[in-house]
Amino acid sequence: MASYTELLKVPGVARIIAAQLTARFPSGMLSLAFLLHVEQQTGSYGTAGLVLAATSIGQAVAGPLTSRLMGRFGMRPVLTLTLIVCTASVLAIALIPPLLPAYLAIGILCGLSTPPVQSAVRTIYPKMVNSRQLTPLFSLDATAQEIIWVVGPVVTTFVSTQIGTVWGILLAAVMMVGGGIWFIASPELGRVRIPRSKRRFGAVLGRPAVLLATVVGFLLIGACAAVEAGVVAVFGHDGAEAGIVLAIFSIGSIAGGLLFGHTPIGPWATARRMLIVFVGTSMAAFGMNFPWLSLSLLVAGVGIAPALAVLFAIVSVSVKFSDTAEAYGWVGTGQLIGAALGSALAGFLIDGYSPVGAFWAASVLSALGVVVAVIGRRWHPDLRGRDASPIPDTEPVPLTPS
Repeated sequence: MASYTELLKVPGVARIIAAQLTARFPSGMLSLAFLLHVEQQTGSYGTAGLVLAATSIGQAVAGPLTSRLMGRFGMRPVLTLTLIVCTASVLAIALIPPLLPAYLAIGILCGLSTPPVQSAVRTIYPKMVNSRQLTPLFSLDATAQEIIWVVGPVVTTFVSTQIGTVWGILLAAVMMVGGGIWFIASPELGRVRIPRSKRRFGAVLGRPAVLLATVVGFLLIGACAAVEAGVVAVFGHDGAEAGIVLAIFSIGSIAGGLLFGHTPIGPWATARRMLIVFVGTSMAAFGMNFPWLSLSLLVAGVGIAPALAVLFAIVSVSVKFSDTAEAYGWVGTGQLIGAALGSALAGFLIDGYSPVGAFWAASVLSALGVVVAVIGRRWHPDLRGRDASPIPDTEPVPLTPS
């Protein structure tokens, strides 16, 4: 804990963490808000899952592209334009009549215009702290972001069930605008400029560690999305139980992040953390009641923030600074495709079988995450005693004869 306190004393670190968490807070609200709203409007979890999938696919397509554009046009212009379009799309989902084609089209636009806050802030971090502090900062960031998943589902469930699903979405839109403006206005965005990458688009995926982080992130977030849909299906719309269970899920992640934040990152680090997620999601499938789901998802949550922190760190150490934003964009794309797959798969299993089908899906996805992490350990950077900063960009230096 002392190292976290030391980190927060670094000028600007506490401010940028708070600003980016606020800007990204709607991420913890919109999936559940869209799920509740569309299901209420159409009467089908499968349809709601398709809308979530459309949104996630839009985000997946845009992630690496908008992240790379920040190196060309600057962070603030890209973030401002995407914020305007995304907010308008969110408002449209809340206010249009319940027509599936319109929901899908606007969902895709919402995803395509999602502001690349996560790529921006993780590109800024290496310029704010020394190399010794970078890995703990990634861990602190991954742990702190669980506030989004603790508070967001509870607030969304309460507002959507007690006031109305439209108001749940509108509240997320207000948070998106307020947090986005705060983050865009942060001084750090003016002090750090992302160099234009000289590599072709997508070349960073040739880095084994980036590809490993992308695939594992895809499976991890897919499992989490399936869990979220399953919990909502178990407890329905009439109470706060779904939000409370999802909050417990995230509290487990916070505890895991604080517990494992200083653990040295070796080649088996990702596999061990994914194994914890698999154990917890597998336990959840054996009981569809509040006490059992709370306990099993608390266990599963312990592995989430530590796994994400490892993925961020191995990406950082594997690419040049000019490629970090795009690399994190691809990692985000993997996670969003996973969210699309997890939501859609869980939705159809819920409609076709029962809510337990969503937890079957989560178990399979997390098990595949363990397998991929074990197979990929040979390409997993060993960061024990090693600097996690990006590879510096270098330019040829012309020499003149003396």
